[in-house]
Amino acid sequence: MRDESISQKNLTSEKEDATICPAQSLLKMLSGKFKPEVFRLAIESPLRFSSLQRRIEGSNKQTLSIALKELEEMGVLEKITIREKPLHIEYYLTEKGKALVPVFQQLEGLS
Repeated sequence: MRDESISQKNLTSEKEDATICPAQSLLKMLSGKFKPEVFRLAIESPLRFSSLQRRIEGSNKQTLSIALKELEEMGVLEKITIREKPLHIEYYLTEKGKALVPVFQQLEGLS
């Protein structure tokens, strides 16, 4: 019973934080291992998994797959299967992702 009340407080706290600071959801969206790097590279051109592995130092298949999946689930990237030989998958920025570019670039400028 005590655990339930603690988790209820955590849920309430997260909702209140999002209401108080709308930018918090944006920051959470782009935070995480390799997400900022993937997003920055997606701004430049469509992405392929193998090229991401080569371009992002220290990346591994599992962590990179998770970052791509989460960005896709959030509607920032779109996964497209190219049915030409050789068959491959490319990731593109969605309209939502393109709308985040100026904000992301401003954040980069502050660092």
